Amino acid sequence: THKRKARHFMTGAELKAQARAQLGGGIFKNEWLTALAVCFIAMAICSAAGGLLPGVGALILSGPMTYGVAYVFLKQSRDGQPMNVADVFRGFPEDFGGTLLLGLLSSLFTFLWGLLLVVPGIVKAYSYSQAFFVKVDRPEYDWRACMDESIQLMDGHKMDLFILDLSFLGWYIVGALCIGVGTLWVYPYHMAARTKFYEELTRYQMR
Repeated sequence: THKRKARHFMTGAELKAQARAQLGGGIFKNEWLTALAVCFIAMAICSAAGGLLPGVGALILSGPMTYGVAYVFLKQSRDGQPMNVADVFRGFPEDFGGTLLLGLLSSLFTFLWGLLLVVPGIVKAYSYSQAFFVKVDRPEYDWRACMDESIQLMDGHKMDLFILDLSFLGWYIVGALCIGVGTLWVYPYHMAARTKFYEELTRYQMR
């Protein structure tokens, strides 16, 4: 009998190549600039909310806005159609309470684990890292189901994502040298790569 050869988990270089293709292949392509607008709007709104309600505002809006960003990137990755910037606000009409709780509780649990030691906090952050993508795919899930599925997906793959994130360090350093503005161009690339990572996780689980 012949054993079926297991397909390897995609490398960071492969995921980044797919992410660049998703964004049009260049930092001034329309796809990249639209993704930049999506990320900038989400960050600006959370920052403004934090300024209006220090310590609370950003926490209230980060869940719905993170959901919106995840939705936009995942949809574009799958259908190849141009991003709709307005979709970044989908978390508000679709499930404001659910996305709010998911953002608050994932941050709270990560913080509490971090109080023990830095490493457990980082490990938990990676365990919960796919929760918003799960929410996009499973809108009926509550915050606990999203976090539980993220933990299951990330079992054995936390180091893969850590290495992928680490590979962007050089990009962020170069971006910071460009009067700091360059880091804004890096984030859509990083987010697209993380989106491809989630898609690879879900495919890998089905093998």
